[in-house]
Amino acid sequence: MTTEITPDIAIKNRTWAFEEAKAVVKRLRAIGRGQVQTPEKGYVLFETGYGPSGLPHIGTFGEVCRTTMVMHAFQCLHPEIPTKLICFSDDLDGFRKVPTNVPQQEMLANYIGLPLTKVPNPFDSEYESFGHHNNAQLREFLDAFGFEYEFMSSTDDCYHTGRFDETLLLMLKHHEEIKNAVLPILGEERAATYSPFLPVSPSSGKVLQVPILNTDPVAGTITFEDEDGSVITQDVTGGKVKAQWRADWALRWHALDVDYEMSGKDLRTSADISKQILKILGRPNPAGFHYELFLDEKGEKISKSKGNGLSMEEWLTYAPHESLAYYMFQRPTSAKKLYFDVIPKAVDEYITFVEKLPGQDAAKQLDNPAWYIHNGEVPPSQHSPISFGLLLNLVNAANTDDAETLWGFIRQYAPDATPQSAPFLDRLVGYAIQYYKDFVLPEKSYRAADDRERAALSALADKLETLDTGLDAEEYMTAVFDAGKENGYEKDELRDWFQALYQVLLGQNQGPRFGSFIALYGPKETVSLIRSALNNELAKSA
Repeated sequence: MTTEITPDIAIKNRTWAFEEAKAVVKRLRAIGRGQVQTPEKGYVLFETGYGPSGLPHIGTFGEVCRTTMVMHAFQCLHPEIPTKLICFSDDLDGFRKVPTNVPQQEMLANYIGLPLTKVPNPFDSEYESFGHHNNAQLREFLDAFGFEYEFMSSTDDCYHTGRFDETLLLMLKHHEEIKNAVLPILGEERAATYSPFLPVSPSSGKVLQVPILNTDPVAGTITFEDEDGSVITQDVTGGKVKAQWRADWALRWHALDVDYEMSGKDLRTSADISKQILKILGRPNPAGFHYELFLDEKGEKISKSKGNGLSMEEWLTYAPHESLAYYMFQRPTSAKKLYFDVIPKAVDEYITFVEKLPGQDAAKQLDNPAWYIHNGEVPPSQHSPISFGLLLNLVNAANTDDAETLWGFIRQYAPDATPQSAPFLDRLVGYAIQYYKDFVLPEKSYRAADDRERAALSALADKLETLDTGLDAEEYMTAVFDAGKENGYEKDELRDWFQALYQVLLGQNQGPRFGSFIALYGPKETVSLIRSALNNELAKSA
């Protein structure tokens, strides 16, 4: 089901995605001398860049996901203008170091300096090079999430086909201006040899970082000293050079006429220089913003080399990709911690938003993250009558990794729910089992109840024995409150009572609203859990 979002409704929205889309509109208006119309190329181009020296990662997902959200917002503002998302692979880049997470490390070390599409493939796959294999992984990765995009290879689609030739010749004409735009940020040694052009050696095939001895814009050539000491004069077209990456970024923006590209905050300085180069080449800058980077639990920047923080593969082991997209949607210009404990909250907040979506009017939907995650569609099968946090506590209390056993409890709580009628909930059951086994179980630490807690727990068990299965969660919650109050827990101490329930019965410091837990786990089963705790059986079994 889709709710129509008219341009009049869309223009009033102030979420970051629509504000970014309005920046694209502003760019088009500037180019069109006040008119917003389809560019000469026939579409508005949104781009994301990818360096195939490594495998796709959580940053890759975030950039494509967020760019897709902006593109969809633009489509609401101007549905008459075609759009395209290009995922660009910078695969002519030189192979600078061997990643630590790939096989055949020693073999790969022999090919440092070659273009990534000339480095042998270390994987057991059909692809002809390391770069081609990683490109295939990128496409497979993006396809798995249902992104709509056009893949573009720097090597196969741009440099070697001549698509970049016109802009490369223009860059040669402005060689000194471009060079001078970059020099201020370089160290003395690097500045002494810098050129926006990296020649591809005719003898070794490597991408060389060598001084350019002469430029000839009329002939379209550069002169340099090759690895073997010979002085070579070579065309800048036909894939015989690779632009330095800041210049390459501007080259891409110019040659493809990119309208929008976002990038990480750590690339702000480089992006500013690329914009200076683009101005030298005579084209207006694309719209875009700099998103904040993720932090680990300690607030330190996530680093692949350090191995801190949370990888995309790890998130997707314990939660659905929709929850990761939700996490990406939130405040992209604010730094966020990315570690395992944020997963359950992200899943439950996603569930809350996606279940609100069908009942909202068009304007409210545009304030709902689920609208962006699902490209304006109202998904028919994302319903879950049980929160992820509650599922985790069910697995904890039931002490099982058997999905069918868990579904027995779920059917008691939600009789109409089955794996077939609630497929999203069924996915969550699998994730909850895995999350429990890897994170909750190792940290479980039961404690014995003190005298007041024992009295309150015993009273709660007695009350629950008089209650039927299938009651509303609030009726069970009333019993929980009453047991606490009757045993000395004043209003300002009820927090201590609930923490005691979590620590004594579940072996953890926090948990769900306990009435909901009883409704899911069952009053008789909760009574049994309480009796086991009072007999000190839980602590012994941990």
